[in-house]
Amino acid sequence: MPTISKKGLLMPESPIRKLVPYAEDAIKQGKTIYHLNIGQPDIKTPQVALDAVKNNTIEILEYSRSQGSDTYREKLANYYAKHEIDVTLDDIVVTTGASEALQFLFSSVMDPGDEVIISEPFYANYIAFSIATGIKVVPAVCNIDDNFALPTLSAFEKLITPKTKAILICNPGNPTGYLYSKAEINKLASIAIEHDLYLVADEVYREFVYDGHKHYSILQEKGVDEHAIIIDSVSKRYSMCGARVGCLVSKNKAVMETVLKFAQARLSPPTYAQIASEAALETPQSYFDDVIEEYVERRNTLISELQKIEGLKVAKPKGAFYCIVELPIKDSDHFAKWLLESFDVDGETVMVAPAAGFYSTPGVGSNQIRIAYVLKKESLIKAVNILKQALEVYKD
Repeated sequence: MPTISKKGLLMPESPIRKLVPYAEDAIKQGKTIYHLNIGQPDIKTPQVALDAVKNNTIEILEYSRSQGSDTYREKLANYYAKHEIDVTLDDIVVTTGASEALQFLFSSVMDPGDEVIISEPFYANYIAFSIATGIKVVPAVCNIDDNFALPTLSAFEKLITPKTKAILICNPGNPTGYLYSKAEINKLASIAIEHDLYLVADEVYREFVYDGHKHYSILQEKGVDEHAIIIDSVSKRYSMCGARVGCLVSKNKAVMETVLKFAQARLSPPTYAQIASEAALETPQSYFDDVIEEYVERRNTLISELQKIEGLKVAKPKGAFYCIVELPIKDSDHFAKWLLESFDVDGETVMVAPAAGFYSTPGVGSNQIRIAYVLKKESLIKAVNILKQALEVYKD
């Protein structure tokens, strides 16, 4: 019979979604599941975005421009200006989610066999995007005992080879919630300039920063215009994951011209989703103030409850809405399936994301899970209690 491509065989399953069949079976058995596995916020989408689509009077749903509508990109530039990022609409290409932005970028600046250094653990789909474009991920391993801070400058530079083309970070981080300091961004920028590399930052969680800290973008750095590239999205910012609208931002003209060619090949980003995203930019600051307050309370509740479990280790996030949890077990994949198949407390169980899929280093993260604290505090308390009771009886 015809064969599957090597690329297809190497493509990993999503550590976040691969357990869905087990969850569906658990629901058929009548179980209630607390979903700690996926970063789907339960925060209401801004009404202004929903109304913009509902009240629109389009009669012909035409192609939009390949780079996104001028009005949306102009408003995006104004949004970035409020965050001390000086760009114009010509520095922005609208994409179908941040995922497409990363795929366009990898294809635009790297050839098969080239290398990208990524601080590890990292968003699982980075692996998928690298396989799809034939590039190699080189992990800069970060440790839960250091709260996932970057390695030292010397350790980081040892990872650079003649094949290295880019450094990629997620700031704040998925799956760790780590927030890069201005000093760390300075360090990465200096490395990128010295070794003539691209510095790419996935900044989709920019608004979700806690404890008085402030997000510092790579495009706020001076002297890195030819190196710095931002990946962004409306998904988490406005609780609009289903819109599938993201963007790529850079002042490097050659990069943007190349990205546009890939954008033209897929024709255009979705029109209605752009309309919703453009309207969402009018969301008042009070919306974010309330959301941040809610997530801080959820984070504090989750961490407090997790720390009551003997033998468990958790890194406290400064941003986003995820944390990595190290469990007193050997195999979190097996544990996650067991939770859905064989365990419940009064008909309730939890669904978690095994963390090994967020690492490219073999064997690392096998006893860890990622938790997304996108549930209300009462549900988080129940979920952690179920996790505690499960660990008391689980056998590897």
